[in-house]
Amino acid sequence: MLEFKSATTNDIEQIQQLASQVWEYTYGKILEPDQLKYMFDKMYSITSLQKQLEIDHHHYFIISENETPYGYLSIEKVNEHFFIFQKVYVIPSAHGKGVGRFMIEQGCKYLKENYSCPVTIELFVNRHNPAYEFYQHMGFYKYGSRDEPIGNDYYMNDYIMRMELQ
Repeated sequence: MLEFKSATTNDIEQIQQLASQVWEYTYGKILEPDQLKYMFDKMYSITSLQKQLEIDHHHYFIISENETPYGYLSIEKVNEHFFIFQKVYVIPSAHGKGVGRFMIEQGCKYLKENYSCPVTIELFVNRHNPAYEFYQHMGFYKYGSRDEPIGNDYYMNDYIMRMELQ
């Protein structure tokens, strides 16, 4: 049975380890190797993860089964009615097992139980990432696009997707 567990700074190494399993698989065919490394170091260093958890209002969750971690979700609270699913990742060996669906459903359940609806959820997905279709299937719609500078002359070229919870 899948579990959805709140993560703390004590789980940073586990989040890094999971990220290392999904990062190249997810973006290796989309991004150049230098950008891939730059972005991973920028988003998943211990300092960055601590800042996300302690300062930036990100709430991480680890999804596991029988104590085997399969993925993680990071939800950023922008305000009481607006949240960003910043990171939604499942390790490749768990693809097709319903983990992604479970993660999205549990993230929505968490928001409904802890905040007054309606709320808007936003996420960003690379325009070449096949996960775009998965998010549509889960009820997200394309709201727009962005070319977000992230430093070192790199950009995140994403679709902005949204879902409203009532």
